[in-house]
Amino acid sequence: MGESPMVKLVIPSKLTELPKVQQAIIKPAESLGYGKEEIFAIRLALDEAVTNAIHHGNGNDPKKQVTIEYRVDEQAVMINVTDEGRGFCPDKLPDPTLEDNLATPHGRGVMLIGAYMTEVHFNPCGNCISMVKRKGCKLPDKG
Repeated sequence: MGESPMVKLVIPSKLTELPKVQQAIIKPAESLGYGKEEIFAIRLALDEAVTNAIHHGNGNDPKKQVTIEYRVDEQAVMINVTDEGRGFCPDKLPDPTLEDNLATPHGRGVMLIGAYMTEVHFNPCGNCISMVKRKGCKLPDKG
C-alpha cells in the first residue's frame, strides 16, 4: 500500500481563509487519533506559516495566492506552505530570545514552528516551508 498523495489547497492572501485551511488538516488528524498536544502543535505551526505567507511573503495582496499542500496519515502530518513572494533567509532572522528583541511584537513564528514541529525545512529561496509532525513524537523537553 503506497503513500496517499499530497492534497493541494490554494487560497487568496486573506486571513479569513485560515479557518478553511485549519479545518482541512486538523479534522483528519483528530480522526486519526492525534492527541491534544499534537493538534495544538499542528494548528500553531499552520497558523504561523500561513499568516507569515500572507503578511510577509505576499504583502497582504489578496490577488496573490498561498498554496498549502498536505498529507495526514497514521504516522505523520506533512504540510508545505508556499507564497508568491521573493522569499527570505531563515538564518538571517533576528533571535527573538535576545534581550534587544524581547519587546518586539514580531519575529517569533519561525522559532515557534521549529519548537513544535518534528521537522522544519525551507526551500532554497525561502518562500516555502515544509513541516512534519510525527504522531507520538513528544515535544523537546524545555527543562
